[in-house]
Amino acid sequence: MTNDTEIYLDLAFSPCPNDTFIFHALVARRIDTMPFYFNPFIEDVEELNRRAFGGIHHITKLSFYAYLLLKDRYELLDAGAAMGFGCGPLLVAGESLKSLKNARIAVPGQYTTAYLLFQLWHGKTENVIFTRFDNILPGIASGEYDCGIIIHEGRFVYPDYNCVKVIDLGEWWETQTGLPIPLGCITIKSHMVEYKISVENLIRNSIDYARRHPSDSQGFIRSHAQEMDDKVISEHISLYVNEYSMFLDEQGKKAVSVLEEMARKQGLL
Repeated sequence: MTNDTEIYLDLAFSPCPNDTFIFHALVARRIDTMPFYFNPFIEDVEELNRRAFGGIHHITKLSFYAYLLLKDRYELLDAGAAMGFGCGPLLVAGESLKSLKNARIAVPGQYTTAYLLFQLWHGKTENVIFTRFDNILPGIASGEYDCGIIIHEGRFVYPDYNCVKVIDLGEWWETQTGLPIPLGCITIKSHMVEYKISVENLIRNSIDYARRHPSDSQGFIRSHAQEMDDKVISEHISLYVNEYSMFLDEQGKKAVSVLEEMARKQGLL
């Protein structure tokens, strides 16, 4: 991990445009990261959630649900979060669905905040099928699933799959709490907390560079963007990279506390 004054850290994040936008300047060394060198690992957020239970990466993106389950092992960073208003997961269905009772519900991961929100809204259910987020809309369209919880770019394209919105779980959260919805966060192993402030500042510098040089990261973002068109990529970044990505602030921290409190009351932690 260290070599004299050089510090080598694993950095795991998702291929979604908000994450690749945030971390491009960091991993491509467009900014001065000394004494840190970051080894990137890019994978779907649910895979990152699962890997965190094994403590595989020094710094990792997590769903806030996974973070709440792993608070004894990982420290929350005050930078890089996906949080805000109007950006929550949607429950969508094929146009023929009349009721959720006995419906086959596709969920983008056991430890995703999307699944936690669904359980807070609906209660526990046994009719869930865990699958990658990018399988859900095609699966509904093909009849494999009756409905599903969509995240990331799914909120922009679900009408293309002849799906209709059942509920916006983010809107439900906002109505219940008046707070931004905490979706994803960046965390560091608890025993490495001495690096916390330095890494937070580097993430902010990386975001600032990306905003000042938007064309520089386009190739990196597009190479991981699941064949999204440029308009969807731009909308995705605008929605999920915001003031909470720079600093959680008191409102953001309160949102995390309220999410934890609600989850504990329903026995979901």
